[in-house]
Amino acid sequence: MINNVIINDPVFVKPAKYNRFDRFWISLLADERDLPFVHLALKISLTLIPLAFLLYMPLPRLYWWPIAGLYFVYNLLFLSGPYTLMLHCTSHRPFFKNESKLLNEYIPWVLGPFFGHSPGTYYSHHMGMHHAENNLEEDLSSTMMYQRDSFGDFMKYFFTFFFGVIVSLTNYHHLRKRLKMRNKVLRGEIIFFVACGLLMFVSVPATLVVFITPLILTRFIMMIGNWAQHSFVDFEEPGNCYKNSITCVNTSYNVQCFNDGYHINHHLKPTMHYMMYPEHFKLTISEFGKNKALVFDGIHYLHVWFSLMTKNYKKLAAHIVNIDGTFATSEDAILLMKSRTRKMALRGITAKNYKSKVAVA
Repeated sequence: MINNVIINDPVFVKPAKYNRFDRFWISLLADERDLPFVHLALKISLTLIPLAFLLYMPLPRLYWWPIAGLYFVYNLLFLSGPYTLMLHCTSHRPFFKNESKLLNEYIPWVLGPFFGHSPGTYYSHHMGMHHAENNLEEDLSSTMMYQRDSFGDFMKYFFTFFFGVIVSLTNYHHLRKRLKMRNKVLRGEIIFFVACGLLMFVSVPATLVVFITPLILTRFIMMIGNWAQHSFVDFEEPGNCYKNSITCVNTSYNVQCFNDGYHINHHLKPTMHYMMYPEHFKLTISEFGKNKALVFDGIHYLHVWFSLMTKNYKKLAAHIVNIDGTFATSEDAILLMKSRTRKMALRGITAKNYKSKVAVA
């Protein structure tokens, strides 16, 4: 366990002066702190998309396969994570000012398909459903009903999501009469798969590399992320954000993916700008201690997921931040983690009735 952790994750430092190019984009942005998203979107547009178009050209196999390999590695290892978290941040807070709001569609509609994101599905799932339900029983991506240190249960979770999420998400919004959210899902999925079907007539291999494989991998990786973020859930207080989520600090993942490690803070303050989460964590750290919140130093969600799949609780305990002496020993921390990964029977606990359930208990 780690005591007296110093936070080194990125915070906003206003430059003394912006260049002319950046000043132009800042004039359109709702928040100048989102300028890195402009740079990332342009980087994707000027590098990944031209490579994708090149794969649809009638190139000899001798050239096509190396380009396909380069595309796959570049997409998966260098761009997919930052893109997905850019999509996440710009779903929570408007990217461009109202007078330039049409530009907000560029990230989900133009860039999204290259990373396996059908336009509108992520927004409808994450904003319209996940945050509203907070990993409780009506959350379609809830981890509560699974044993969170079991690879078998994780695969059940993944296949349930992969093959059923579109139907269940559409039905979720339909039953609640959220027709705009429902239609976002249907429109985005239909357009994505119709486009892929048409592109198959141009090139089957290119379509598989550029669109279909990223779809499969993105949804798998997103489920790893959500599983890790909500692996530790307190049986008595499953709706307590301190006790149903984790936070990861001092990791390169936070640098590359816009402080996404601060998941407890994010559920507490979903609209807070990502650059403010390190400071918010420091200001509220006593609450983390009081609630025995699980904060990990130097590792991120993939490490947490892998440690759970291998039941390596000692590895996790070695990276726990022991806030205010919450845990007397590493064994205490391990016992708490194991208690929070156990499968939970359905008890009718939803976001709407959570407070009353706790009061009754």
